[in-house]
Amino acid sequence: MSAFLVANMAPLMFATLVAFLLLGYPVAFALAALGLSFGFIGVELGLLTPALYQALPERIFGIMSNDTLLAVPFFTFMGLILERSGMAEDLLDTIGQLFGPIRGGLAYAVIFVGALLAATTGVVAASVISMGLISLPIMLRYGYDRRLASGVIAASGTLAQIIPPSLVLIVLADQLGRSVGDMYAGAIVPGLVLTALYATYVLGVSLFYPKAVPALPPAARLLRGWKLVARVLFVLIPPLALIFLVLGTIFLGIATPTEGGAMGATGALALALINRRLSWALLKQAMNSTAKLTSFVVFILVGATVFSLTFRGVNGDLWVE
Repeated sequence: MSAFLVANMAPLMFATLVAFLLLGYPVAFALAALGLSFGFIGVELGLLTPALYQALPERIFGIMSNDTLLAVPFFTFMGLILERSGMAEDLLDTIGQLFGPIRGGLAYAVIFVGALLAATTGVVAASVISMGLISLPIMLRYGYDRRLASGVIAASGTLAQIIPPSLVLIVLADQLGRSVGDMYAGAIVPGLVLTALYATYVLGVSLFYPKAVPALPPAARLLRGWKLVARVLFVLIPPLALIFLVLGTIFLGIATPTEGGAMGATGALALALINRRLSWALLKQAMNSTAKLTSFVVFILVGATVFSLTFRGVNGDLWVE
């Protein structure tokens, strides 16, 4: 039995982790618990030495003192303020009116707004929840296919995973030892290509199955002409300015990602104040959610550090290769 454990420690660790995740255990606690448990077994079997874990406290402290990860709460706070201040509703309503006369117009609007929200929030939950609550009832009311409507909303909401300022890219940059700016620059083109592919799919559906993506009826088009143009400019300029304030300064080397996130959070507060939607209740909700999400990220990184230390100690990296 001991010989079997020594020979198969890495695949057993991986299989147990998958089983724990499928059972619904929190990722952070599953990683940390398995790392410590298999580490104890490895030490008892002579496969690992206790000295391997002497550097563990320093590694965990390094996570807490990492300046790069300071960008996570800033971008999270920015996204939550924008999501709760009604920017998504304004964008979806206005862009839906703009694309309404064409088949699939509401689907195009969802994709466009999903990409725009991804570039301003960086938080997947904010994008998906906002568009799901607002867009899905409207799309179903005007005869959109349920499967297509749900798929477009879910796919567009997850663009926040790849389009900067994605929180996932910040964590990846930290783990890979690369700059956040490089990760953002490398993710822009794939994000835009993915957005274009979503729109192309909707175009194909509108050509071959037009009943699945009908145009808005004339009675639902409340804005026309210059009123529509003025409304589009009024709604689009603030988020575009915020995108330039955050991503533009990072790409131009004017600000670090942490500084860009701080400016984005300040800009989001300013937009909410200008739109008369800033309140103590909004601030309290945003700060509570920011603290929770940031804690999730830090706990996952700590758990991953414990797991990866043991996994490499049992030659798990060689097993993966």
